[in-house]
Amino acid sequence: MASPALDKSVPEILPPSLDATAEQPPLFDGITKLYTCYTCPFAQRVWIARNFKGLQDEIKLVPLILQNRPAWYAEKVYPPNKVPSLEHKGKITGESLDLIKYLESNFQGPSLLHEDPAKKEFTGELLSYSDTFNRTVFTAFKGDIAKDAGPAFDHLENALHKFDDGPFFLGQEFSLVDIAYITFVERFYIFLSEVFKYDITAGRPKLAAWIEEVNKIEAYKQTKTDPKEMIETYKNKFMA
Repeated sequence: MASPALDKSVPEILPPSLDATAEQPPLFDGITKLYTCYTCPFAQRVWIARNFKGLQDEIKLVPLILQNRPAWYAEKVYPPNKVPSLEHKGKITGESLDLIKYLESNFQGPSLLHEDPAKKEFTGELLSYSDTFNRTVFTAFKGDIAKDAGPAFDHLENALHKFDDGPFFLGQEFSLVDIAYITFVERFYIFLSEVFKYDITAGRPKLAAWIEEVNKIEAYKQTKTDPKEMIETYKNKFMA
């Protein structure tokens, strides 16, 4: 596949996560910073885009421990007190889908947004659907997984047929759409299999192939969280 070959990601030593006792890094000192959390799927989206575009030297990671986050983050950096947020050119910007588009528009590196009109329109449709997709599946944790979440996974399976000259949502090209979905889909894949014995790829060959191909991309592999830790987190958050 062409896309992994374009992957400019390089291995890096990750900085330690900051808790409530940590000092605040200098603000607006000319260094672009991505405030993130290593286990957050929203923040992971921007981390993947950063890696894929080869921006490890340009965008410094500032990881936070969300369960014990520093007070200075909300007070002085990003009042919504969520991750991700990006410090760039004297301002702080948030929201993961906005930020992956921002990286595409404001930084060099392999393109994650394609100019073909049909693919551009489809990108917009799928990015708009992503919140609905996530909400549908999370809600199904309390109901009938196959009945309540199945149609959402069917929607992705059908979407992967749109440009079927390759394994990704836009065919051969790894894109913002893949980034928007993989951080949640892989968690659902693992969690639903482990806890509900529900395989989201059963009867969905395109979805299975997509997950396999994305997992070959270094920019993504470097951001993956520990599955056992994720399962326990989801059990405590959604099953208690």
